[in-house]
Amino acid sequence: MCHSKLLIIGFVWPEPNSSAAGGRMMQIIDLFLKKKFEVIYASPAKFSENAENLEDLGITQKQIQVNDSSFDEFLIEEQPTHVLFDRFMMEEQFGWRIAEQCPEAMRILDTEDLHFLRKARQQAYKDKKTFKKKYLYTDIAKREIASILRCDLSLIISKSEMDLLVNEFKVQKSLLLYLPFLLKPLKTNDVENLPNFDARQHFISIGNFLHAPNWDKTLFLKEEIWPLIKKELPEAELHVYGAYTSQKVEQLHSAKQGFLIKGRAPNAIDAIKQAKVLLGPLRFGAGLKGKFIDAMQAGTPSITTTVGAEGLCGDFPWCGEIANSAEEIAKQAILLYKMPKRWKIAQRNGFNIINKRFQRKVFAANFFKRLKKLEQDLNLHRQQNFTGQVLMHHTTQSTKYMSLWIESKNKNTSKESI
Repeated sequence: MCHSKLLIIGFVWPEPNSSAAGGRMMQIIDLFLKKKFEVIYASPAKFSENAENLEDLGITQKQIQVNDSSFDEFLIEEQPTHVLFDRFMMEEQFGWRIAEQCPEAMRILDTEDLHFLRKARQQAYKDKKTFKKKYLYTDIAKREIASILRCDLSLIISKSEMDLLVNEFKVQKSLLLYLPFLLKPLKTNDVENLPNFDARQHFISIGNFLHAPNWDKTLFLKEEIWPLIKKELPEAELHVYGAYTSQKVEQLHSAKQGFLIKGRAPNAIDAIKQAKVLLGPLRFGAGLKGKFIDAMQAGTPSITTTVGAEGLCGDFPWCGEIANSAEEIAKQAILLYKMPKRWKIAQRNGFNIINKRFQRKVFAANFFKRLKKLEQDLNLHRQQNFTGQVLMHHTTQSTKYMSLWIESKNKNTSKESI
């Protein structure tokens, strides 16, 4: 068997303790390492002190530049067999260079979540209108779907997003693979070691504040939901965790109201398992929300919206309650907080969702089966996706010459400054 080498082009350096996206990337990396792939992680982003040290895992880390032919030289030297783009923006920047320098390399896109869906919901929310399909048809949708079509395979984290791409945008199923979070099953002793109902107190909310849906959720809690809960449960506190707290976030802290901004949680699951209920009232968003997976693993029931629960529980009952108005969210949160029997059923529902819907073993096998099939006849697969070839041809021309122009301009600017 020939040596398999995966090049990941990351939008950022993965921070599994800061975001679900970081955790997801580490799950995907682990899949390839277990299959004995050599892995290189390259990114144009600045290194972050909170990022995972990939070199400890035997992964080569490489800082790369956009609009710079040094990346072509790097590709010629490394000759990856597989390339994974972390979000469509990386495919836009570097996809044409991969196609030129490593035409035989399989191109895989990890969408993380469908950005155009999240932005569409955010726009409808801003407009104070009910979300309708017309919000989907935007320039960002054209860019993201073009990126999906140019790749050999796109990893889609949520079944509802798979359905949207296939049914609404007529993307061929052969270009998509449903790959949700990849989790190990919860064993009996994992569950027995969790704090019980009486050992827990207070509410928790968690989420990276650089992510617009999390910031909005925190405002929704502060302004509309928490006052209703606090009135009914005066002793309760809401502990708000999240990486990248800015001044506007810190200003929401109020000890008097029991609304406590805690900042980054060193370990999300450890923080969540101390709380009785997790509050995640997301008013817009897309993909799968890692905070609810963490809550299920921590045995903490959660209250969220229809958007927050999307793609997570399938036909199984939710691990808490789903409500969309401030009044209903507060009402359900209070009931869950006060009623041990109801709480226990919600907790059990969460364990069930983890064990029935996100089993790493099942999805890993499916993923590599699909990769093997593609490896055996990549040229035929590409022929059957002629639209993708057309898009690659035009993108290669337009993006290539724009990029070369920027590179040339940058070189001239630096010469002038000497």
